[in-house]
Amino acid sequence: MIIEAISDSLEDAKIAQSAGADRIELVTGLMEGGLTPSYGLIRSVCSGLTIPVNVMIRPHSRSFCYSDEDLNIMLEDIEICRKLGAAGVVFGVLTNEKKIDEEKLTKLIQASKGLDITFHRAFDEANHLATALGVLQKYPEITRVLTSGSKDKATEAIEELSQLADLSAGTGLSIMAGSGLTPQNLPAFLEKVNVREVHFGSGIRFESSYMNPIDPNKLKAIKKIVS
Repeated sequence: MIIEAISDSLEDAKIAQSAGADRIELVTGLMEGGLTPSYGLIRSVCSGLTIPVNVMIRPHSRSFCYSDEDLNIMLEDIEICRKLGAAGVVFGVLTNEKKIDEEKLTKLIQASKGLDITFHRAFDEANHLATALGVLQKYPEITRVLTSGSKDKATEAIEELSQLADLSAGTGLSIMAGSGLTPQNLPAFLEKVNVREVHFGSGIRFESSYMNPIDPNKLKAIKKIVS
C-alpha cells in the first residue's frame, strides 16, 4: 500500500520520508486546500528527497473552474515542475456545471507527458462521482484519483469509496482515499474499503493541525498498519 503525505516545507518532506511515506504531495497554502508551491521549494524538495514528489498545480483557491489565463499559468507551472525534477503533478478541472472539464484536462495531460498524474479532490465536487470516474478512465495518463467520496472525511464515505474502488478495479486508474484519515481510524477503514493508496494531511501532524509539523510517530504507526 502506498502512503502519500502532504508537505509544505522541506523539513516536513524530510520528516515524512524518514518516517515511511512513499510519496510526497508538495503544496503551499494548506489552509486553502493546497496551492502551487514556489519554484524554490519545489527544487529543494525534489533534490533533497529520494521518494517521488508530486506537485500541486492549482493557481488559486476560488474554485476548480479555470479561465484560459488560469490554464496558461497551470501549463507553465507543469513545465517548470518537470525542469525542477518533480515526479508528478496534481490537478483537477471542472466546468461550471460540475462536470470534468475535458477540454482543459486534455491540455493539462498533454503538458504533463512523462509525469505521474493525480486528479485531486476537485473530483469530489463533481455532480455524479461514478460518471466523473468514467470520464477520467478515458485518459490512461491519469494514474489516480484523490477522493473522500464527496464527504468531508473519507471515513464518512465508506459506501461511496467502496463503489469507486470496485468501479476502478482492473483499470489503470487507482482510487486514493484521503481526508480525515488517522492512525486511529485507518485499520477499520481499510477493512471496509479496498484501496491501494492512502493520503494523509492534518491526521499525521502534531495535534492534528496544519499549524504544526508532521509527527513522525504517527506516520510510523500508519506504516505498521499497512505493512
